[in-house]
Amino acid sequence: MPQPSNPIRHRPYEDSLAILLGTLLVALGLAFYNQAKLVTGSMAGLALLIQYATGLSFGPVFAAINLPFCVFAWRHMGWSRLARTLVALALLWGFTWMTARVVHFDHLDRVYAAVTGGVLMGVGLLVLFRHQTGLGGTNILAMHLQDRHGFRAGYVLLSIDAAILLGACFILPVGQVALSMVGVAVLNVIIALNHRPGRYLGTA
Repeated sequence: MPQPSNPIRHRPYEDSLAILLGTLLVALGLAFYNQAKLVTGSMAGLALLIQYATGLSFGPVFAAINLPFCVFAWRHMGWSRLARTLVALALLWGFTWMTARVVHFDHLDRVYAAVTGGVLMGVGLLVLFRHQTGLGGTNILAMHLQDRHGFRAGYVLLSIDAAILLGACFILPVGQVALSMVGVAVLNVIIALNHRPGRYLGTA
């Protein structure tokens, strides 16, 4: 489907609200996974694994492992997208910290957590992607490959996530890894079906 010659651009307030909403949804999905001791893909999944293995806080670990990808974004995607990514990372850190203190579960079924957490994170990432924003890490790489080479972001993320889930087998019980795979599949199917070049005509 060809792009129109003058696509409608997002207004600054629309981008701001989208980044707030997207990071809030991802933070809530991560709260489900953290409570159920599940792991997702991308750098968030790697940060969760490090947290489970070492007891370190999610936020600082997530920020540290994203630094190399932020350098990549600066070199290949420009200051505008890097600035949005840094804002989104800071908001996710803040929302994750806040959610851990205001949301508590007396009981959370792991199957429900895997599916619902995957949906929340998938929709949150979709919102961010449609406003030319990512959460660092593999999301930056996925958007770069889609924009420049036509690879669908969802399938790129799915391939990388498979490697992260393989590593989870050495830290989490097999049943929890299997449920994590279900959640990752849900997340990536949402992105793959809804984030295709030419389908969404709003631009940042």
